[in-house]
Amino acid sequence: MAEGDYLPSIIAVRIVRDRIVHLTFDDGLEGEVDLAPKLRGTVFAELARADKASAKIFIDMDTIAWENGADMAPEPLYDEVKAANAAHSTTPH
Repeated sequence: MAEGDYLPSIIAVRIVRDRIVHLTFDDGLEGEVDLAPKLRGTVFAELARADKASAKIFIDMDTIAWENGADMAPEPLYDEVKAANAAHSTTPH
């Protein structure tokens, strides 16, 4: 979970390709997230099958959402982006 009392808010979402999106958070953190492994359960069933699952994605109440009422908590998305950025910055070039 995000550190301390910080509750991350997604302020921008951009589709990179089908189920991969680029997220920008209110503290300036940004990066890509693959949504495919997260599209589980009844509310995500339609999105998991759709060829363009991320095409109708938008920001609602500080996180990403879809027209069918599905949404994802921003905290695990934030943690994933933060971890990926940390791993990338420690990888030798």
